[in-house]
Amino acid sequence: MALRLGDTAPNFKAQTSEGPIDFYEYLGNGWGILFSHPADYTPVCTTELGKTALLSDEFAKRNTKVLAVSVDPLDKHEGWIKDINETQKTTVNFPLIADSDRNVATLYDMIHPNASATATVRSLFIIGPDKLVKLIITYPASTGRNFVEVLRVLDSLQLTANYSVATPADWKEGEDVIVVPAVSTEDAIKKFPKGVKVVKPYLRYTPQPNK
Repeated sequence: MALRLGDTAPNFKAQTSEGPIDFYEYLGNGWGILFSHPADYTPVCTTELGKTALLSDEFAKRNTKVLAVSVDPLDKHEGWIKDINETQKTTVNFPLIADSDRNVATLYDMIHPNASATATVRSLFIIGPDKLVKLIITYPASTGRNFVEVLRVLDSLQLTANYSVATPADWKEGEDVIVVPAVSTEDAIKKFPKGVKVVKPYLRYTPQPNK
């Protein structure tokens, strides 16, 4: 059965490019991103892993650990990582799971038979400190992920986990947010001292509360 938002992210043990890991222990009390790739030595995947490495400081600022998975074996990962470092001018500093038995791919429903019977699609999961699945994005093999969007969603998830707000379309860090419907306008005015702009009774904006 496919994972859905709000489900508990399955734990697993795996061999990786940085040694054996237990997924929950690796994440600790922080946030996590688990994302899959169809195969090693493929061009789009090479750029994706390179971009992830280049953004390592951004993920660290958000207390988020990343972990990639491919169904190829560890020896192929090691050679591919050297290529990624060379071509993308970076250093891959996060684990790449060798999922040759497809254990992780099966747990996270990363193989879609109508796309490929053997290779993982480009699935990405954001997992909260409570080990629940907060986001699922799946791309076709031909389309590289937008990591600016991944960071944007991560910012939104971390903000809305701590405040009674939601983020509007195309929202970016520092912009106004929306008061959730469960909070009355009267309570919102007390709760958000920076001000509440009422456009409609159900549409109320307030400055980002943690800025």
